[in-house]
Amino acid sequence: MEPIVVILAAQPILYLFFIVGLGSVIGRISVRGIGLGAAAVLFLAIGISALGAVHDIELYVPEMLGTFGLVLFTFTMGLQSGPMFFASLRRNYRQIIAMVLVTGLAAVVALLGGRLLGIDAPTAAGTFAGALTNTPALAAARDAAGSQAPTVGYAVAYLGGVVGILVTVTLALRRRAADTDTPPELVTRTVRVEVSTGRSIREEVERYDERISFSRIRHGEQNPIETADDEDMLHRDDLVTLVGPQADVEAVTRDLGHASSHRLEADRLQVDMRRIIVSNPGAAGRTIGELDLASRFGATISRVRRGDVDRVASDDDMLQLGDRVRVVAPADQMAAISAFLGDSDRGMSNITPILLGLGMVIGILLGQVAFPVPGGIFTIGAAAGTLLIGLMLGRVGRIGPVVTAMPFTASQALAELGLLIFLAQAGSMAGASIVIAFGSGEWTRILLLGIVVTATFCVGLYVVMRRLFHVGGTKLSGMLSGAQTQPAALAYANDRTGYDARVALGYALVYPAAMIAKILLGQVLGGM
Repeated sequence: MEPIVVILAAQPILYLFFIVGLGSVIGRISVRGIGLGAAAVLFLAIGISALGAVHDIELYVPEMLGTFGLVLFTFTMGLQSGPMFFASLRRNYRQIIAMVLVTGLAAVVALLGGRLLGIDAPTAAGTFAGALTNTPALAAARDAAGSQAPTVGYAVAYLGGVVGILVTVTLALRRRAADTDTPPELVTRTVRVEVSTGRSIREEVERYDERISFSRIRHGEQNPIETADDEDMLHRDDLVTLVGPQADVEAVTRDLGHASSHRLEADRLQVDMRRIIVSNPGAAGRTIGELDLASRFGATISRVRRGDVDRVASDDDMLQLGDRVRVVAPADQMAAISAFLGDSDRGMSNITPILLGLGMVIGILLGQVAFPVPGGIFTIGAAAGTLLIGLMLGRVGRIGPVVTAMPFTASQALAELGLLIFLAQAGSMAGASIVIAFGSGEWTRILLLGIVVTATFCVGLYVVMRRLFHVGGTKLSGMLSGAQTQPAALAYANDRTGYDARVALGYALVYPAAMIAKILLGQVLGGM
């Protein structure tokens, strides 16, 4: 084994990909359906670098590569989560405040517990940062303390912090089957109208908060099938095709009449249906309403599929490169609509270099801005900066001719690459530090304090979100990972849920506030 360690120590890039490759293999191993996923890369790096340190061999991944991986991950996560984040921010701000309060409680436990165990304040500050697995908080604690004492506390508590959040995420996901916010499966049904509603299609859609859409309509038995227009009035004996969640489609069916044995969607002679990939930059970053396909082509979009999630289309939905939309239109207009939207596989993999370059630059610079606080200054760091810029760009969608969102498939691939690089570097750094820290006589007290701080944070957050806010297990797994600012936990949750969008939403919702709170608290504790 030692010759292999020597070779890896001499070639950091080789060591990086060795860790990524072997760690990913280990991560695929599951016991009773539970595996570590990408988190295995972190633990493997810790183990190998610790082994090297025991034999006085330094194994490392350059810190610059770790920073690169982290900001690539946070920026692309922001791009993915931007639209959902701002849509849910108003109704979830209480959860963010609660998370900050739980973080503050963990800091108080670190301070008081440190005093009871005879641990000095700088080391307790590092233990707080390690127990909550936040490197920027460690940097803030070291700057405030003016020494390397926080590093020892961080190294001893870090591994327990990772294990603690993985256990808590596992508990959250065990209740996933009972989630009430699971995206419903969409169904299509032809309905015969048996009442004179006096309402237009737009009014009917608004009655159900745009959870349903109408894709086709036929006025009377002898008339041709047409694409449904918002201004179409619903009359007795009309046939209409509905798209929406099962429960809402059932309700609309009862409201209008009954399910018909006719299937308008099966007759594609006059009105056709096709899945089209949005790959034209001119169409991306615009809402469905802004594209005005009804006036241009007599067409309507009934569904939007992003990643693996289908949802009912509404005029307010902003399309992104790589989205797959179900278009219902006159058969002779399909070719023109495909050309207008792009319909190229390239739209799913284009990484939009302009967006990636400029967005990362702005995010990294934002992370370096110094904010004055009592007793000094603090910066939010490149990770939080790039996440915030990614969230904003993902929400905006377009600035002039530049599309500010990346295809879901491309952003997901970049996020995974960045995460693996970061985990390999973070594990290598932690492994060597742990060996040094365990040579300290007070490591047992530090370890105990770290476990208590991690338990306070994880259990407190879990109980508050489940009992007070009734957050579903899937979204909670993302919130726990984001509050712990722990990408390994996010990767684990994504692996367990098949990259459910609610995981990323929960992560992005609390991550910025958690990062800022931990930095401030690390600085306060380190200066005591």
